[in-house]
Amino acid sequence: MLAQESSKNSRRNFIGTTVKAAVVTALTGSQLNALASNHKVTSMLAGEVSPTLVGTSFTQLPLPYAYTALEPFIDALTMEIHYSKHAASYAKNLQDAAAAENVNTNGNLEDVLQKISSYSTKMRNNAGGHYNHELFWNCMKPAPAVAPTGILAAAIKNSFGTLEAFKTQFADAAKNRFGSGWAWLVVGTDKKLAIGSTANQDNPLMDVSAFKGFPLLGIDVWEHAYYLKYQNKRADYITAWCNLVNWDFVAARYEKAMQ
Repeated sequence: MLAQESSKNSRRNFIGTTVKAAVVTALTGSQLNALASNHKVTSMLAGEVSPTLVGTSFTQLPLPYAYTALEPFIDALTMEIHYSKHAASYAKNLQDAAAAENVNTNGNLEDVLQKISSYSTKMRNNAGGHYNHELFWNCMKPAPAVAPTGILAAAIKNSFGTLEAFKTQFADAAKNRFGSGWAWLVVGTDKKLAIGSTANQDNPLMDVSAFKGFPLLGIDVWEHAYYLKYQNKRADYITAWCNLVNWDFVAARYEKAMQ
C-alpha cells in the first residue's frame, strides 16, 4: 500500500515538474526576466533585501498586487489605467529612446538618471517616468499601513520630531507642488532625511534636479493618479494615500542607503 502511494506521488511530482518545465520553455526571454524580477520584488516586500533594491531595469515589472488591492483608497480602474496605460507608455518610450541613443538597457536605469543632462528630453521624461512609477508601485501595499520601526523610525523622529510631523511636511510638499509632479522622502549625501518635490517626471537622482538625494518614498501627484476618485481634491488623495505606505519597503531602502 505504501509502495503504491509512493509510486502515485512520484508520478504526480513528475507530471507537475514536466508541466512547469513546458511552461517555462514556452516563455520568451523577456517574460522570464520579468518573472525573475517580480520574484525579487515580492521577496523584497516580504522583508528580504535584494541587490535590485537600488537597481531599476528598463522594463516594466508586474504589479506586486491586484488592481483592486489598494481600494478604497485607490480604485481599481485608476490603478489599471495608471499601470497599463500611463506607466506602460513610459516604459515603451524609454526603450525607444534607449535604442535611439545607444543606451545599454542591461544596466541600471539609475546610471542614466544621474547624468540625464547628457541625453534628450525624451529620455529625461520617460526614464524619469519609468523609474518613478516602478518605485511608486512598491511604496504602496494594501492597507492598513503600519508605522515605521527600527532605524527608520529613529531617523524620522530625529529629522522631523514625530511621524505625524513627517506626514504633515510630506503632505505639504505634495499639495504645494504646482502642476504635475512628485513629492519625495530622500536620504541626502549627508545621510540625513529630507522632504522635497520635483516637477513632471523628474526625480532626486537626476543631475538636473534642484532637490537631490536617494529616494526612499515617492507619491505621484499627476492628476491621472487620483482624478477619477478624487477629482480636483489632491489633498484628500494624499491623506488617503498615507494609509497605503509600505514602510517595510521604505525601511529596506533606507538601510541600503545607509550602508
